[in-house]
Amino acid sequence: MFPHEWTVEQTLIQRRAVRNYHQDQNISSQELQKILKLATYAPSSWNLQHWYFLVVSEKEMKEKLYAVAHQQNQILDASAVIIVLGDLEAYRNFEQIYQPFLAAGFMDEERYFKMKTDIYAYYENNSSGARDEAIRNASLCAMQLMIAAKAQGYDTCPMIGFEVAALIDRFNIPPRYIPVMLISIGRATGKTSRTARLPLQSRITMEHF
Repeated sequence: MFPHEWTVEQTLIQRRAVRNYHQDQNISSQELQKILKLATYAPSSWNLQHWYFLVVSEKEMKEKLYAVAHQQNQILDASAVIIVLGDLEAYRNFEQIYQPFLAAGFMDEERYFKMKTDIYAYYENNSSGARDEAIRNASLCAMQLMIAAKAQGYDTCPMIGFEVAALIDRFNIPPRYIPVMLISIGRATGKTSRTARLPLQSRITMEHF
């Protein structure tokens, strides 16, 4: 069965963190764009879409990333690595997102300006909250990215092992963005190993502790 014939359930079960990739396997720009587009349908607070993607696919740039990410081989072997960034100033997306709704009559001016006032106040007066929102919402997008990649026949590996300051410096990441994780994308070499999961009932408490 080909990945595009999998059900959502099968795609979720088949996804694994893969560290060994075919080194000569390229991912086309069209395929990558499709995966990233699907990732952007992830939910986000106020629909501000707190994510930004820095795509690393050239050999020289992957080597630069490898040097600041604890020499993880999947960075060099993967077809591409996505540096998932969280937007610390996501409120600046408000007008671009909501102005078309206002213009089309799907939102009245009172609601529009109240939302804008509330969102701007939250971000301008709550730097720790802005950081939490950036990481939380970019992480939701990152998970959706990995599922989308698997559905398209690609494997991924999320990585949080990197030197934050060095990554920001070497890739000239603007202060508006915070690195959340790296995600390698490629074709796995051979079958991926099964992973154990704790019994569901050991992870659930109903109603209250």
